[in-house]
Amino acid sequence: MTPVTAATKFLPYAAGMSAGTVAVVVTEEIGLPSWDLYELSIPCTVFGKPQPDLADPWYEMWLCGTGGSAGETAVGAAGLAVRTPYGLDDLVRADTVVVPSVPDPCVEEGEPLPGALVEALREAHAAGARMVSLCTGAFALAEAGLLDGRRATAHWMHTAQLAARYPKVRVDDSVLYVDDGDVLTSAGLTAGLDLCLHLVRRDLGAHVANQLARRMVVPAHRPGGQAQFIELPVPEERDAGLAPVLDWARAHLDRPLTVQDLARRAAMSPRTFYRRLQAATGTTPLQWLLTQRLGRARALLESTDLPVERIGELSGLGTANNLRHHFLGQVGVTPSDYRRAFPRSAPPV
Repeated sequence: MTPVTAATKFLPYAAGMSAGTVAVVVTEEIGLPSWDLYELSIPCTVFGKPQPDLADPWYEMWLCGTGGSAGETAVGAAGLAVRTPYGLDDLVRADTVVVPSVPDPCVEEGEPLPGALVEALREAHAAGARMVSLCTGAFALAEAGLLDGRRATAHWMHTAQLAARYPKVRVDDSVLYVDDGDVLTSAGLTAGLDLCLHLVRRDLGAHVANQLARRMVVPAHRPGGQAQFIELPVPEERDAGLAPVLDWARAHLDRPLTVQDLARRAAMSPRTFYRRLQAATGTTPLQWLLTQRLGRARALLESTDLPVERIGELSGLGTANNLRHHFLGQVGVTPSDYRRAFPRSAPPV
């Protein structure tokens, strides 16, 4: 196998090229608690099942056990067991390493993580692997020193422990996932799915990720900066006044919309509209509009070759300079740099 270095990783996908090897770490006592099995299933579902009509070849996924040599079995909950054909020594050869979780006692009681796992993670990162954690997997990356000085996240139930145990990590408990280039972390459960789909978008393009999400019957793209916990994440269907106006606003983002415009269309006073939208989405009307506009701009950057000026107009963000300003503030990169990170492997449909 050709050695993989940081310089050779993350090249735009082309037909006939491998999408890369993904090594998924399976820790001992996986599935205790049982939702760890869900987080293990996420990378297996996204990266482990070939999708030849979307990208051929697809990812090559390796299950790597922490118990010793390849071929050993990690014991799980409810009588389940996971056979791991690969071992920790294989992490150094992978393009991407995913740690879905760590045993609960390592989080709640501070039991030490296996030293062999920690060292293998360090070696994989040094060899140029992209390092990814889902939920409590962040504790493994932090123990290896890979999160020092970086912004990172985990499930909100565990972020206080992560911050206390690893003070060099800038823990953010308010987001779904953090993309720090070669190291990515996510919150728990479905946020891990958001992050894995985000990786597909980075590697294979928005079209492939969108089609894969459609097959999985999940949202095509939830930005990493979206809040982990909102009392009512979306307007309830029985709210006949709010949901239709938000759908209408999404369809008319190229227009100069104001809170007064939306409130009038919803047949509410601006104050009532403000209160109900904040209760339903956890954000203000202006911030909600900005998020929708940025989402529209991102989709256009990922899936079209339209000039930045035109994307600013279609998203309602105005001039290219205004689009660039908001992108730098909210996404952290320029629109041009963002577009380069998402190869378009097929026309949008």
